[in-house]
This record gives sequence, structure tokens and C-alpha cells, in this order.
Amino acid sequence: MNESQKQAIANKLAIYVERFESQNKASKSLKNVSSATISQVLNHKWELIADEMWRNIASQIGYTANEWVAVETGDYRLLNTVLDSARNNSTVFAVVGDAGTGKTFALRNYAENNKRAYLLQCNEYWNRKTFMQELLTAMGRDYSGYTVNEMMGEVVRALKTQSKPLIIMDEADKVSDQVLYFFITLYNQLEDHCAIVMCATDHLSKRIKRGLKLNKKGYKEIYSRIGRKFVELEGLSTSDITSVCVANGITDKARIREVIEDSEYDLRRVRRKIQGLKYVLSA
Repeated sequence: MNESQKQAIANKLAIYVERFESQNKASKSLKNVSSATISQVLNHKWELIADEMWRNIASQIGYTANEWVAVETGDYRLLNTVLDSARNNSTVFAVVGDAGTGKTFALRNYAENNKRAYLLQCNEYWNRKTFMQELLTAMGRDYSGYTVNEMMGEVVRALKTQSKPLIIMDEADKVSDQVLYFFITLYNQLEDHCAIVMCATDHLSKRIKRGLKLNKKGYKEIYSRIGRKFVELEGLSTSDITSVCVANGITDKARIREVIEDSEYDLRRVRRKIQGLKYVLSA
């Protein structure tokens, strides 16, 4: 870990800390990173900080040492518009779009650059307790020794005292019905106080619509609370891919066309192809 990388991580950490009410709460949102360590990083007291700790911090605050240049695609701008609208009006949205269109990057970037925007990266194995623990961690709150009911109370009390907080649930289609019902509880207790945005592939819309047809418990309430509609992302365009190519050093029209034809309009494939071309060109 060289000095320039450490400085870049320190700069990114400073931005991360600004999202929280205090440095102590920022440290509680990071696993195995104390408030003292954050102070040492921000005050350039790096002598006793091991490379392993630098890597731990970097992985949690979204720092990467690669030279990839991200581009604001059409869906990126649409997602930011939805997040701003939800936050400013304390409303709820469900956003769906294909995999590989940059949803997670856009959500992570928004959370990193806006105070009181709490991003949850949902997982299949979450239960109600895990969900509440992850939310409290994102908020920089301690949940040690709390029951699920106590954690819910702590979340509600904290969010009601904040100005325009936002909960972002990425890959919301992964959570179980048990956790999805928690969305209803959060909405009911935080209506007009906190915005909630669920983002996923179209599996979420299909799942909820199927639940409506089967009259499954809670699904009518969920559908009502998201305004009885899903915001649909448009997907990656040829123009988006061209912009990504140019931003990352691929400017030849033939090579751009090669990237587009190989991409299947998936940003992950676009990135892989561009990196492959750059490797060949540099050889």
C-alpha cells in the first residue's frame, strides 16, 4: 500500500465520515474500524496502521485502486432523479431494471455523497434481526444486546429526528417475505418522515404481482405503499456504451463497435471487453 493510495483512501474516508452526525457513528458503520483508527487516518498518523486495515477500510467505503472511469448513463441519471424525489418528499418508490445496467454503482455513489442516505445491500440469508442490524450499522448505531423490537424502536426514533433521511434497499428481490413485511412496518411508522427506495431486477415486480394474484399476506399493502407502480429503468443504450468506451480510452470507432456488439448491453461485459482491448493495445 503506497502513500498515494493511502492518501486516496483518506480522502474517500473523509467524505464517508461527513455523511454521519459524528466520527464515532461513522466508525460504528464500519466493521472492525475504531473511531481512533479513523482519527489516525484523517490526521495522517499512519505509521501504526497496517496494510490490512487500509484494505479493510477501502473495501467498506467504496475505494478502488483501478483506473476505471465511471460514466453517468441514462439510468444513472434516472435513478438519481428518483432518489432525490423520494428524499425530498419522504415517499416510497420501487425501481426495477435489468442486471448489468449500473444500478448498484448509482445507488452506492448516491449514498456515498449524500448525508442520511442509508444503503442496504440485501441478501437471501437475511432474517428480520439481520435486516435491522444492517440498517442500524448503516446508520452508525449500536445494536448490541437489542431485541428485534428494540432495534426497530431505535431505528424509528433516530430517523424521526433526522431531516429527510432515505433508506435504499438494493437487490430487494433477494429478501424473504418475512423481511419484505418489515418494509410495511417501516413505512407505517415512518410515513412522511423517511423515504424508502427499493431497487431490484424485474423479479421484484413479477414476485409482487404474483403475490397479488394469489392474495398473499402483505402484498396488497406493499403494492399500495409503492404507489401501485414500478419505476422501470430503460437499460443501457448504444450511446451509453460509447461514452464508457471514450471515457476509458477506447476512441477508435471500429473498436467501439466491437465493444457494443460484444456487450449484450451489460456494463459488466462492456468493462471486461474494454479492459481486454486495452491489454492487447498495451502489449
